[in-house]
Amino acid sequence: MADYRTLSGTQARVEVVNAFMRGVYGWMTAGLALTGGVAYLTAGSEAMRQMIFGNQLVLIALIIAQLGIVVGLSAAVNRLSAGTATGLFLAYSALTGLTLSAIFLAYPPTIILKAFLTAAGMFGAMSIYGLTTKRDLTSMGSFLTMGLFGLIIAMVVNIFLKSSMMDFVISGVGVILFTGLTAYDTQRLSTMGSMAPGDATVVRRGTILGALTLYLDFINLFLMLLRLFSGSSRD
Repeated sequence: MADYRTLSGTQARVEVVNAFMRGVYGWMTAGLALTGGVAYLTAGSEAMRQMIFGNQLVLIALIIAQLGIVVGLSAAVNRLSAGTATGLFLAYSALTGLTLSAIFLAYPPTIILKAFLTAAGMFGAMSIYGLTTKRDLTSMGSFLTMGLFGLIIAMVVNIFLKSSMMDFVISGVGVILFTGLTAYDTQRLSTMGSMAPGDATVVRRGTILGALTLYLDFINLFLMLLRLFSGSSRD
């Protein structure tokens, strides 16, 4: 017969992990909702469009601010208060909405909806896989990270080449990479949740960092699918 105390301890740890992941998904969803709302409202305002896309310096400043928040939040999350970490994540989500409003001007609504629904389905499936699989995905994470650096280099090169075929390949590879990263990051966050201390502030900071990680996976998967579907629709 299994030891009751062992079962109780295991059940308690499962509850801790579930609570941690609920926090991660909750904040991630809030960030995505904020991004979508800001993007939609910005695209519908001529004054906002002109301010952001009519002045290259403003757009560059927004992109730099986004990068700064991601780097700062990732590097200093353990030194920030829970409220500050949350505020930075929401600020990043809003800034991303400002810059992503361009997709409403560049792509038909049907393509945007198709890419979003596909991204949501793929993200959900791979996140469930990351939570439930018994396979250690650590080695896959290292491979995907290297692939991500290669993808970034290819995207920079294609800025100058302007090759539609290379753009299509980059989008396809990007979908594969961010699909895999979703499973890897989910498993890593689940492990992090299983080791989470009882300190509520530490747990909150962890959920915010986890939300940012999965948020970035989802946004990039969505954008890669958007590029892929847009390219296919033009063929």
